[in-house]
Amino acid sequence: MALTKLPPVSDVPKLSTEERAKILDLLFEPSTQLHTLSVPLLHDKEFVSYDELIAAVGVQLTELSESASTSDTQWLESILGSHPRLGAKKVESAQSQAEQAQLQGSREEAEHLADLNAEYERKFPGLRYVVFVNGRSRPVIMDDMRKRMASSDLKTERAAAIRAMCEIAADRANKLSS
Repeated sequence: MALTKLPPVSDVPKLSTEERAKILDLLFEPSTQLHTLSVPLLHDKEFVSYDELIAAVGVQLTELSESASTSDTQWLESILGSHPRLGAKKVESAQSQAEQAQLQGSREEAEHLADLNAEYERKFPGLRYVVFVNGRSRPVIMDDMRKRMASSDLKTERAAAIRAMCEIAADRANKLSS
């Protein structure tokens, strides 16, 4: 069953495990680790809005980020890594395809973005650059990536990626709500 619109948030706790996982896929990106972490939350708690649901998932991700456990860090990095690289040729989710469509540019810009992605991933091992594109051009996004690489440490960058994931999810929730 392909879910293309979000059900009323009040219905979420009553949905099947599979349907709650699909909601997470629509809001964030498909991720088995996110399903394991957050599907039970969507069953156990009632939310008054999708913004509240997204904030609750953000708290879970932040707790993983702040944990001293290596396995928690790896779990978080897997969830953050479910977002496609900016400018990637193959993008799985329809939402990410639409969001990245505006990043089309010259071949030279695409190569430069690929180089920046690689540089970012060397500087922040285990992370993928996640940003809320929201109509910003490729040069503006690349400038943001360079600034984050210049001014962030790994802990700060994890927090920035979590914030960006939640911003993206909130935008998707607005677009996909019934």
